[in-house]
Amino acid sequence: MRHRFQVSETILTIVCDDEYLPPAKAAVFEARSSIERKIAEDPFFGITYEPYPEDPKDDDIVRRMCRASVRSGVGPMAGVAGAVAVHVVERMVAAGAPEAIVENGGDIAFYSWRSVPIGIYADDSVFKDVGFLIRSDIVTGICSSSAKIGPSVSLGASDLCTVFSDDVILADCCATLLGNKVKGPDCLAEAVESVGSIEGVKGCVAVCAGKVAMFGDVPEMVSTSCSRCLDPGCE
Repeated sequence: MRHRFQVSETILTIVCDDEYLPPAKAAVFEARSSIERKIAEDPFFGITYEPYPEDPKDDDIVRRMCRASVRSGVGPMAGVAGAVAVHVVERMVAAGAPEAIVENGGDIAFYSWRSVPIGIYADDSVFKDVGFLIRSDIVTGICSSSAKIGPSVSLGASDLCTVFSDDVILADCCATLLGNKVKGPDCLAEAVESVGSIEGVKGCVAVCAGKVAMFGDVPEMVSTSCSRCLDPGCE
C-alpha cells in the first residue's frame, strides 16, 4: 500500500504493508528530533555548504549525515531528506517489513525483493517517462537533485541528477554535488565521472539541456507512464 505522510516540511510517500506504517511514522519523528536537536545545539550545522565533521556525542543519524558530508564535500543538510528516508525504511525493516520504500522530496530509500519501476521526472524531453527498474535485498538509495525542480538549493544548471548508492545519505549528498557540478551540457561527462568515482557511489545520471551522461553501475532503464512523478513504484 502507498501512504502519504507529512510532518511540517517533511512530506513522505511510504510504500509498505499497513501494519508497518506506525513504526514508519514514529521513525519520522525520531529522525526529525535528532536533526532538530543538533541544529539547536549548533545552528551552523543547518546552514553550512561545507563538509561538517562528525561528533561522537551526536545521534547516529547526525553522525551519518556528517560522514556523507565529508566524503562528498558538501554540507550535511544536503543529505537530510535521504537521512529521514533511510531511517524510516530501516525501522520498518527491523520491524519485519518484507518491502519498504520511502520517497522524501525526490530522495528514495528502497528495500524490496521484487523489481519495482521507479519513475523519475526531469524537465527535459529526452528523459520523459523514464524510470529505473530497482531490486535490492539491502536498503539502497536512489537520490535526485535538480536546479529546476523542487525547493532544494542547487548551484548548477541541471534538469536532473540522480545518484545510486547503498549509503542513502551519501547518495543524497552526492546528488547535490553532481547538481552543483553540472553548469551546462558540455561538462556532463566530467561531472558524472567525478561524482561516480567517489567511494560508495555505484552509479549516476545527469541530464542537462537535452543531453544525458551516465557513469558506473546504473540500473536498467524502463519506460514509465508518469510525467511529473517521483513516487516509488510509479508504473
